[in-house]
Amino acid sequence: MKKEQVVNCQFSVWYPLFKKHTIKSLILPIPQNVIDYLFDDGTLVVSGSSQTQTNNSDSDEEDVQVCVWLSEIRLAPEFPEFKIRVQEAINVLGGRVFPKLNWSAPRDANWIALNSSLQCQSLCDIFLLFKSSDFITHDLTQPFLHCSDDSPDPTINYELVLRKWSELIPGAEFRCFVKENKIIAISQRDYTQHYQHIAKQEDSISSAILEFFRDHIQYQFPDEDFVLDVYRDSSGRVWLIDFNPFGEVTDSFLFTWEELTSGKNLTANQTQEDTALQEGPAFRYTTSEVTVQPSPCLSYRIPRDFLDLTTGEDAYKLIDFLKLKKGQQEEEESDEEGEGP
Repeated sequence: MKKEQVVNCQFSVWYPLFKKHTIKSLILPIPQNVIDYLFDDGTLVVSGSSQTQTNNSDSDEEDVQVCVWLSEIRLAPEFPEFKIRVQEAINVLGGRVFPKLNWSAPRDANWIALNSSLQCQSLCDIFLLFKSSDFITHDLTQPFLHCSDDSPDPTINYELVLRKWSELIPGAEFRCFVKENKIIAISQRDYTQHYQHIAKQEDSISSAILEFFRDHIQYQFPDEDFVLDVYRDSSGRVWLIDFNPFGEVTDSFLFTWEELTSGKNLTANQTQEDTALQEGPAFRYTTSEVTVQPSPCLSYRIPRDFLDLTTGEDAYKLIDFLKLKKGQQEEEESDEEGEGP
């Protein structure tokens, strides 16, 4: 995988070429002060969020303790001009959007949103997801990870991509692996679940994807090796969702990168006897409930109580936490006094 391939998979590079085949989107340059805020890994109250109320505390002492704790939190800066531009773009796209950076969406951070969704209606919603996402951090800090060439890293102008919110059915999303401008493999994207319709419609799904690729994508993308995400709607129409680099930085789902790069053992969900009759790309999908797996994004989640403490969403948990810390401190001091010389 070359750095140029990564650059070519930026949303702003491919969207003008294929905009009539994908979801309506708007691209906004991100000011440097916003990028600095996204880089800042300190404990921050998200810009525009409500402040914690402590009026129901049992005592003035508890009020003081909570205020001291909150005073140590660095409040997020405000970005009035950028906020206006973002809100105008959100309104143009119908009031609800799916956000991403040049390459990645914060799919690993939907757990932190109140609706457990990537649907955003304001810059505050976007910041909450971006600041909680390792995928976004990767875009900002290691976009050329696993690249084999030693050339200097290209300069990246970071952009906020807002896509019109669409209710996509996970069982209708597929990832296509393209090598030398030919689809060599297709994987069910939401491989953690079993969808009966995929097995029943395997031939029609594969045919529709191949036809879409031949008519609209093949030889039109800047590289000959890439990964293509598509969506097949209820009418059978195929839509372009995203492009990704052909390499380890991209999730291979039901395949391995060794299979994809070498071409060996690149078979579908068939028995070994049927493999010899296989024509076209290898198509893999979860074949039964037995093979269902937990979502890989679950590993990014943290306990809800910890989230409430770090964001200040629950004043009572803050008070209990402070009391616990004070009690532990007093016990330690008393133990030290009891030891003596």
